Amino acid sequence: MEPEELLNEEKNSGKPKKESPLVSLEPDLKLFNESIREVAAEIMVEGLSNYPIFIAHQHELSLGELILDRHELRTEWSIHASTLEEFIEKGVIKEILRDRFIRSYKNPYDFMCVFVVVPEGANFIYYPYTKE
Repeated sequence: MEPEELLNEEKNSGKPKKESPLVSLEPDLKLFNESIREVAAEIMVEGLSNYPIFIAHQHELSLGELILDRHELRTEWSIHASTLEEFIEKGVIKEILRDRFIRSYKNPYDFMCVFVVVPEGANFIYYPYTKE
């Protein structure tokens, strides 16, 4: 996925391009890398889901459980932890699209699945865990 797709921007709209939210999200994902990896492993080991999803946002959100608060940590983004099952239960992902999502889901030991929520919309990205 290209960063422009996250904002649903037309490439030749004639308007100056807004900076992608991924520019400010990437440093936070790097900072949160180990914490997110630990939560993903916990979700899978405890049998809650084989498909952990992390939600990155800058506003109030009632999906998942807050694990990293931007106000407390003085970062740009807050992160909630969730699962494919909750996304289906809440109607974010339609049940009929479950199999398609699972086929596109990357290895959760190598990538964090992040649902990025911005005012213009939301989309999934896969961000690699950094090797320390």
